[in-house]
Amino acid sequence: MNYLLEDIFRRADTWQGMGQYGMGPSGIGQQNRVFLHPNVAAANAEAHIVHGVKTGFDVLDAQLYNRGWPPGGCVEVISDQCGLDAMGVFMPTMKVLSGQERWQVFIDPPYTPYAPLLANEGIDLQEIMLVHPRNREEVLWSIEQALRSTTCSAVFAWLGATHYRYAELRKIQLAAASHDTLAVLFRSSEALEQTSPASLKIQIDGYRQIKILKQRGGSQSPTIPLPMDESLSDTSPTWVSLEPLQTLPQHADCRPSA
Repeated sequence: MNYLLEDIFRRADTWQGMGQYGMGPSGIGQQNRVFLHPNVAAANAEAHIVHGVKTGFDVLDAQLYNRGWPPGGCVEVISDQCGLDAMGVFMPTMKVLSGQERWQVFIDPPYTPYAPLLANEGIDLQEIMLVHPRNREEVLWSIEQALRSTTCSAVFAWLGATHYRYAELRKIQLAAASHDTLAVLFRSSEALEQTSPASLKIQIDGYRQIKILKQRGGSQSPTIPLPMDESLSDTSPTWVSLEPLQTLPQHADCRPSA
């Protein structure tokens, strides 16, 4: 039995626990070398960390295991304002991804994004796609199709208070991993205590206040106040327009127009 355990600990894809030996101030686990073979790094060791997409906020990157939004994984955002208090957090990421000639998809947004604001931030409006599913089945289908395509750099989806089974969310997680596409799912506080397969689960509690509830390979965090001098203004930005804007393409599915 001891030999079998030793073989397991020698594997490079074995994750080592992050206990009293393990979590430094940076949030990255320092491995307990008692069981780990000296020539093999654990899967959650520094050598195996794949850095994610920078959030644009150094104080937030420092608390995230991937030093940014997880690549090929879902970010589940708990918010009670339809994600409107959260979208500003993703503005720097949208700017980084803009210009790749790939879609940034908004699936079932509760409001139409305010095109002049996006354009003023240097985000190419021709790469923004709005998708309006008719029911929950089409919401799931649209998310999965967008993530499995090679034409999307990010997928933002609003799930609201609708209940989704773990297996359904797991399919989204796997779809995100298939092409390393960033997936952001906005959910209401009803999902706060629900088990989630997401790589990262955060809560937006007041403007510029973020709490890490769960992250793969890392730890939770106390509330992280985002600095006022980085990308976000003193008040919540105007993200929506009361009327649809023709400058934003609106599609029934996730296939790019010809």
